[in-house]
Amino acid sequence: MKRITFFLFLFSSSGAFAQEGLQDTTELVPVEVRATRAGTKAPFTKTNLKRADIEQKNLGQDLPYLLNQVPAVVVASDAGTGVGYTGIRIRGTDATRINVTLNGIPFNDAESQGSFFVNLPDFASSAASIQVQRGVGTSSNGAGAFGATINMSTAEDNELPYAELANSYGSFNTWKNTLRLGSGVIGKYFTTDVRLSNITSDGYVDRATSDLKSYYFATNFEKGNTGMRFITFSGREKTYQAWNGISEADLKTNRRINYSGMEKPGTPYHNETDNYRQDHYQLFLTQKLGTGLLFNTGIFYVKGRGYYEQYKADRDYEDYGLPNPTVEGTAVTSTDLVRQLWLKNEYYGNVFSLQYNRAGTEATFGGSVTKYIGNHFGDVIWAKNGMPEPTHRWYNNDAWKNDATVYGKWQQQLAANWYGYTDLQLRTVRYRIDGFRENPALGVNNQYLFFNPKLGLTYQKGSLMGYASYSIAQKEPNRDDFETGAEQQPRPEKLGDLELGIEQKAKNYNWGITGYYMHYKDQLVLTGQINDVGAYTRTNIKESYRLGVELQGAARLTNWAQISANLALSRNKVQNFTEFVDDFDNGGQKTTAYNETDIAFSPRVVGGAQLTLTPVKDLAVVIFGKHVGRQYLDNTQQRSRSLEGFFVADAQVRYAIKMAGLKEINLVGQVYNVLDKMYTPNGYTFSYFTGNAVTSENYYFPMAGRNFMAGVTIKL
Repeated sequence: MKRITFFLFLFSSSGAFAQEGLQDTTELVPVEVRATRAGTKAPFTKTNLKRADIEQKNLGQDLPYLLNQVPAVVVASDAGTGVGYTGIRIRGTDATRINVTLNGIPFNDAESQGSFFVNLPDFASSAASIQVQRGVGTSSNGAGAFGATINMSTAEDNELPYAELANSYGSFNTWKNTLRLGSGVIGKYFTTDVRLSNITSDGYVDRATSDLKSYYFATNFEKGNTGMRFITFSGREKTYQAWNGISEADLKTNRRINYSGMEKPGTPYHNETDNYRQDHYQLFLTQKLGTGLLFNTGIFYVKGRGYYEQYKADRDYEDYGLPNPTVEGTAVTSTDLVRQLWLKNEYYGNVFSLQYNRAGTEATFGGSVTKYIGNHFGDVIWAKNGMPEPTHRWYNNDAWKNDATVYGKWQQQLAANWYGYTDLQLRTVRYRIDGFRENPALGVNNQYLFFNPKLGLTYQKGSLMGYASYSIAQKEPNRDDFETGAEQQPRPEKLGDLELGIEQKAKNYNWGITGYYMHYKDQLVLTGQINDVGAYTRTNIKESYRLGVELQGAARLTNWAQISANLALSRNKVQNFTEFVDDFDNGGQKTTAYNETDIAFSPRVVGGAQLTLTPVKDLAVVIFGKHVGRQYLDNTQQRSRSLEGFFVADAQVRYAIKMAGLKEINLVGQVYNVLDKMYTPNGYTFSYFTGNAVTSENYYFPMAGRNFMAGVTIKL
């Protein structure tokens, strides 16, 4: 491993001050999430966001965009506006490796292991707090945290009744309408909270429309040592597909073009859409068993169903299991058609924890048991040249996944100012797949057992804290990885993470420095290699690593000016990497070996900054800045296959009005991309060998230029 030295110190931070100064509220969160969060003295790298932090930015963009100022975060949007399908990377770690929980319950899709926040539109309006852990972090439930964790809590106790109506409108005909109601305490023991949301947008990219609807309902009972909470929420999304990106040529001349639906002759197909609904049900029981002893258990059920629809031109009947029709005595072998690719799934289980906290000792025993059932099927609903039935199903593949986790966490005060931390997790996974769309005969039935230990030490004296930890994480491959072939099944990935940090939190300033080294074994990456059915597949790479430092801090400059910023510098390398390129001249694939190259989508520099000015009472002016360095589209580290670095600035103005009969009226206006930068935070590439030379084709996801949102929130 090459040595790297950083000659830079930044007095910066990840968030702005509250009026009373920065205050860690980790220990104030509800018991449902406390077991899976890193506590104040836990030796892990973390950022905590309170409800006020979330509200200030919540004008309709998806959750990843509300986390954009968290250190080492890079976000992207298919539609170019942050509404609809969005993505997030933390330290270069993609969404399939980021563990996400909602009230301690796993949210990651069990098969792809990704998190599709578009299925929970405006969930941020019900979020009471969010913790983002960078690195392996503390043990959680669900998919293995393999570089980052996002832990969200919706539970909050409102003693008084409230009503809140929030409406915002902006560029590209973007609307957000949210109604929140709360009963306050009824009959000493009960509270109820309700939210209804509607978000629509035409999108920056042509036809990249979004129609998003959601609801949230929670009721809570607390009496003596017993508490019970029932929560249900649902999201329904209909988005016109924009996931193809655009070519390098169009990026220069026609950056809003959308190729989806354009296989149809003439005008694009009107219903090239993604349609999905997801319903969540959660029931928690909390019982205080004695001094310092607390038991919590929750059962949950998630039901999802939906499809995406596509117009496909000149497809063979045979490929869809359809007979060739005869037209005027001649067999017709191909046709234009419309197909729907469906997923219906169920996910249910139990989470539990027993927590002890007393006299310098904090201990938690917890875990989860879950089951996933997924039904993948595809229907042809129309064929230009006819078919023998109104709807034809051409594939039907089921999948089942059982996941069980237990963990024990123990934090002990060892001496004055010193705390030891131990976290041991055991996770078992059983995954069965009954064939794939392109390979129905390939069945998978795998079982994994992972032991993930974590050890750490914390020193805290006054406002100064230092910590060190070493953690191991392991995770199973994703659904698509198993399609590589019966003889080429992927191996699990393993990560060792060393975190070193020091921070200080005072009344008028804070600062922090984190250093980390994340070493991967058998990391799965795209190499260009194809699987048994000719699709590109991820391949295990023996060695790769991430080495970096994250600097953050904040300062109150005057009574009316606060500044915060963060800077992440990193070296991200894959070692002994072999690229596979299709050989169109001779057939097969050509290979090229690389000794050490940058890991794809891992910028060496990511920085954020925020300046908040409050020149008069109830008025705030906020300037946001975000810099992301060059990102490579694959692991060959070729500049011709990369995304240019960019800097984006946003500006926000907030004003609160106090009136008789109302709690408050909040007015907010925000201009995104003030400098009108034409930038692309995401893309993909593929290459082929033809004419005795390698040709690479890059595709990009362009973001909107200067645009705005304005909103008004009335609180009763």
